[in-house]
Amino acid sequence: MSAQTSPAEKGLNPGLMCQESYACSGTDEAIFECDECCSLQCLRCEEELHRQERLRNHERIRLKPGHVPYCDLCKGLSGHLPGVRQRAIVRCQTCKINLCLECQKRTHSGGNKRRHPVTVYNVSNLQGSLEAEEMDEETKRKKMTEKVVSFLLVDENEEVQVTNEEDFIRKLDCKPDQHLKVVSIFGNTGDGKSHTLNHTFFYGREVFKTSPTQESCTVGVWAAYDPVHKVAVIDTEGLLGATVNLSQRTRLLLKVLAISDLVIYRTHADRLHNDLFKFLGDASEAYLKHFTKELKATTARCGLDVPLSTLGPAVIIFHETVHTQLLGSDHPSEVPEKLIQDRFRKLGRFPEAFSSIHYKGTRTYNPPTDFSGLRRALEQLLENNTTRSPRHPGVIFKALKALSDRFSGEIPDDQMAHSSFFPDEYFTCSSLCLSCGVGCKNSMNHGKEGVPHEAKSRCRYSHQYDNRVYTCKACYERGEEVSVVPKTSASTDSPWMGLAKYAWSGYVIECPNCGVVYRSRQYWFGNQDPVDTVVRTEIVHVWPGTDGFLKDNNNAAQRLLDGMNFMAQSVSELSLGPTKAVTSWLTDQIAPAYWRPNSQILSCNKCATSFKDNDTKHHCRACGEGFCDGCSSKTRPVPERGWGPAPVRVCDNCYEARNVQLAITEAQVDDEGGTLIARKVGEAVQNTLGAVVTAIDIPLGLVKDAARPAYWVPDHEILHCHNCRKEFSIKLSKHHCRACGQGFCDECSHDRRAVPSRGWDHPVRVCFNCNKKPGDL
Repeated sequence: MSAQTSPAEKGLNPGLMCQESYACSGTDEAIFECDECCSLQCLRCEEELHRQERLRNHERIRLKPGHVPYCDLCKGLSGHLPGVRQRAIVRCQTCKINLCLECQKRTHSGGNKRRHPVTVYNVSNLQGSLEAEEMDEETKRKKMTEKVVSFLLVDENEEVQVTNEEDFIRKLDCKPDQHLKVVSIFGNTGDGKSHTLNHTFFYGREVFKTSPTQESCTVGVWAAYDPVHKVAVIDTEGLLGATVNLSQRTRLLLKVLAISDLVIYRTHADRLHNDLFKFLGDASEAYLKHFTKELKATTARCGLDVPLSTLGPAVIIFHETVHTQLLGSDHPSEVPEKLIQDRFRKLGRFPEAFSSIHYKGTRTYNPPTDFSGLRRALEQLLENNTTRSPRHPGVIFKALKALSDRFSGEIPDDQMAHSSFFPDEYFTCSSLCLSCGVGCKNSMNHGKEGVPHEAKSRCRYSHQYDNRVYTCKACYERGEEVSVVPKTSASTDSPWMGLAKYAWSGYVIECPNCGVVYRSRQYWFGNQDPVDTVVRTEIVHVWPGTDGFLKDNNNAAQRLLDGMNFMAQSVSELSLGPTKAVTSWLTDQIAPAYWRPNSQILSCNKCATSFKDNDTKHHCRACGEGFCDGCSSKTRPVPERGWGPAPVRVCDNCYEARNVQLAITEAQVDDEGGTLIARKVGEAVQNTLGAVVTAIDIPLGLVKDAARPAYWVPDHEILHCHNCRKEFSIKLSKHHCRACGQGFCDECSHDRRAVPSRGWDHPVRVCFNCNKKPGDL
């Protein structure tokens, strides 16, 4: 690029000295201007600098007579068009810098610098060429925006109208790897928000629809891409205009504000109204309270390499007046931004969420409105990346989608707090505790992430919901908090062994770490309350739709009823009387493994006499076969079967062979041990259980309602299957899921799982949905 300079070229610009001082110490006349180095350079400095590999391809121009350099301070940031740098009008001889008119006023209008000697550049010859240059640049930029169209991003019901990132990028019509910022506009309806965006970014083209009618022309949120400034421009509904879904539409504005880097608040009022300050103040508070945490979580959840800043956007208040002066005109010593901050304080609003707040006013004596000042202010803020950096369009879409998914749903009118633009009810969970009525403090839709309901205050006890939970005291003293549930039997007991123990010694409290820590009737007298000995109590909230704390330690009634249903089926199938059906069924349930089931015993194994309905069947404790009373009236000890030294009933054949040891394997003894103990206990409590046998004569519907656990939906409220929605009839039976308590058909509840949280330690009927849940139910 460089070449030897002829003597004639020297002295063309004697006032322009080298600004690099790299090889000449700043004493030589400038010959070149390097746009990328942003400096004027003499011949020696230009050659030495651009020998370096990294600077070799810089664009340099040779200075012509009357050349005017660029301003050294502002680098054109306050220019009329983005990227067009301002030319200097003077050079300060003391500071050795070139200054445009604005920078000279800003830096050299007061103090000692006012006396610095300056050299005035002759810009009159350059004016024509600069104007032509700007005209060409503006024509080029207008052409870039000719094909821009807007699209509906979010409708008035807060539904995102873009399916995914690819669809968002396609509608914006930008490159996927293009780094963008987001500019949005807010204000009251009819204040010309769409018109402002069209003239500020798109040179007057109607990218965003405008209308002279009384009806609002912008419903929902619309977006368009400005290829000149490389920003996504978002237009919003006007405040004070919506009549339907007002709360949801207002909440939508804050979602747009949260993804924006720059916010324009457009007002056409002659004086700034309090609504402006209340809106921005309430938006700031809601942003810090509800959106900061969600933006951080979105960054982590989506694995974004560009962090979503938790500091809010910059705000420009664009104030257009006709009959009144602009803010600060009557207070020349105070900047408008300070007056705005004072106004916020007087109203008790603190907009600390915003990175900055700026005021830009224009007074329109005669239309059209001058948007050049707003455009310059926007361009300055868009160049500032210290707080909010540009990001890929996919990141912008993910942030909007995450906020829409989190903060969505209807807002009940009776919960609205009209004293604020953005009350907590817009963003927090709407669930109320059924016991004390306090609201959940978590954000909306927190259940999708597995986060349970929480409240700020403690709950009160309600007998209706029995919202008292127990924790093991021994574990608590070791630093653990383990919940325990009173239930009918220990997890190590078989179903009927557990019921037998329950009938004898009451309910149990079992800790996963400590085992059984309490039985309600462990002693004949003097049994202490578990709260005084082994457990701690806590009153907890009852939230709608949750399983609650219906511990139901007496679901033994339903467990017995489950057996009675089976028993009723046996009655109808075998045509037996109720009493014999109970005895036969109970015997089979707790019989040792080697006993022949009652259903298979049709005649005496010795005399072959057929059994009638009222005949009693007897099992030989030695061989396990069934006999009549006459063929099994003898007794003898049968220790080899685990019956101990006491004499028990045996058949005649086994009595006569009493001196012959039965050949029983060790494995058989192990298999029979558990059921044999159950049989012994069963015989001891059979009379007790027999007292409820007559319940079979009562219609089962009445018994089921009496024995129904509290968390079960009553039968008369179940009209169709909770899963497949089939309507119940005489042919389609109702079944309760032991986990959730809802009613299902057999097809939707044929799975079996233990439900220890409800006191069912052995596999019981559960629905299709509960069976899919991981971990213990």
